[in-house]
Amino acid sequence: MAAKWRELADVLAERIKAGEYAPGQQLPHIRDLVEAGEGSKSTVHAAYKALEAEGLVTSSRGHGTVVRQQAPLKRLGIARYDKAKWRDGDEVAFIADRVASGRAYKRGEQTQSVSRVTATPLVAAAHGLPEGSDVYARARLVKEGDQPTHTLTSYYRPEHVEGTRIVDPTPGPAGRGGGFRVLYDAGYEIDHMREELFARVASPEEAALLQLSSGEWVVELHRTTYTADGTVVEFAVGVHAASRFAWAYDFKVPDSAREAVQ
Repeated sequence: MAAKWRELADVLAERIKAGEYAPGQQLPHIRDLVEAGEGSKSTVHAAYKALEAEGLVTSSRGHGTVVRQQAPLKRLGIARYDKAKWRDGDEVAFIADRVASGRAYKRGEQTQSVSRVTATPLVAAAHGLPEGSDVYARARLVKEGDQPTHTLTSYYRPEHVEGTRIVDPTPGPAGRGGGFRVLYDAGYEIDHMREELFARVASPEEAALLQLSSGEWVVELHRTTYTADGTVVEFAVGVHAASRFAWAYDFKVPDSAREAVQ
């Protein structure tokens, strides 16, 4: 026999999939289901948490438990950085994700603050700088409509970005093509990247900023961006609401043995 909370979660999931609870509609308050005999407060709470983990609903303080409006955003891997998008066009990375997901976007859905700060040990190591060096931090909050999706803070050496649009805090990308185009115009053409992903529970501050329920998971991204000669021109740390993204990577499979022979 399945646990009571699992049975309730399955019943509610079927109702959501059948359209009885429409996207954007709030599920009944926990106390209402308790009074209706669906289980104890802990049972209903566990069922709602299961629905949230399965990506069917979102929960936040003051908004209750709401049926997810849409499928998770596609978070492109390699394709989101295609030079044709930002060098020759105006499709910065978060917009590339929206286009691939068939979703609308507004440039003002990205806001940022820019400040000159002391590099943390992590940032200093990524840039190969002594601890305590100054860097520029460009911290962005990206939303889809009114709902935040992720944060991304990029760290730059002052000599690479001083006087450029990257240090302009105006909402939206840093001009046509965004930050990568600014670096390109300054003579720092990006060539390759390294991305590392870490799954963890959101901190209280992150949960509040991203409108997550307590204990919800996030995916932390570390992105290091290099020029062809190996110069690091950006180190970025992103925090993504795990349930709001589907990550996709499409790449050619390497054959190092054959390459070594050639």
